[in-house]
Amino acid sequence: MPDFNPIYLVWLFVAVSAGLAFEAIYLLCFSTASYRSQINRRLMLSKDRPDRESVLIELRRERGLTSGGNYRLNLVALNRLILQSGLTIGFARLAIIVGVVSIAAFGVTMLVRGDLLEAGAAGLFSATALPLLVLRMLRSRRQNKFAAQFPDALDIIVRSLRAGHPVPVAINMVGREMTDPIGSEFGIVTDEITYGADLETAMRNLYCRIGSDDLPLFVTAIAIQTSTGGNLGEILQNLSGVIRQRFKMRRKIRALAAEGRASAMILSALPFGMFFMILWLVPDFYGSVWHIPLTKELVAGATFWMVIGNLIMFKMVKFKI
Repeated sequence: MPDFNPIYLVWLFVAVSAGLAFEAIYLLCFSTASYRSQINRRLMLSKDRPDRESVLIELRRERGLTSGGNYRLNLVALNRLILQSGLTIGFARLAIIVGVVSIAAFGVTMLVRGDLLEAGAAGLFSATALPLLVLRMLRSRRQNKFAAQFPDALDIIVRSLRAGHPVPVAINMVGREMTDPIGSEFGIVTDEITYGADLETAMRNLYCRIGSDDLPLFVTAIAIQTSTGGNLGEILQNLSGVIRQRFKMRRKIRALAAEGRASAMILSALPFGMFFMILWLVPDFYGSVWHIPLTKELVAGATFWMVIGNLIMFKMVKFKI
């Protein structure tokens, strides 16, 4: 057995010490900021702007709304998708990014393939379908995060109501105590109520900005309590329990459907993996048939049917609760 060189142990201790020193400097420099000013975007803006109306206007403009809270684009569906995705870069920057990506896709495809039609198709896809797919993915991720936070927000509101606070104050507590996305969204509700909107309208605006399936029950409960009265705390407590059970059921179904999702990913990746493996092992394997037009048609047809199969498998393993 060879002798152990102590220098390696010294270098290990040096690396560990450097990591601990870096962590200490990070905690010393970046943890001195107020937690309340970093908890969500609205409170971060409020730190430098004591005027809450300007903060509300800034949050609306970041999300693609006018200063009055209306849609800025005439394409309502696209504007709603951008709003619910949570993007804060604005329409101008989004259009620039989409334009740059589409031009890059066109140039790369033209350089690699040398076909103007294929390059145009790649640029068109990057300018239309690809941004929509990304926005839908961002919206789904944001809605899932909101749904995970929503029961805790309801618990905060219930405790505040039982302490004797009115509903706007209870909603404001959620905006001050919780992280994004739910913190800033409930903070916007509070600001809208402060500057003239009634409670029901502010809550419906919240639903338009989020689009979560759990919000209509909450909005309806608030609207009924506002018009007819009732024990809102008990209603929201029951709603919180129902949402937690739904969330638990979704997780359970996702775990049960994990095998189906894994099979779908493996079956989808297998043709591409085999293609590149053969191309790597035998570079000239496809050389004799690649220039034949029928080959491209067969590959396109196989890709189309594979996409159809993936959609069917996706529908089989996804359940709406």
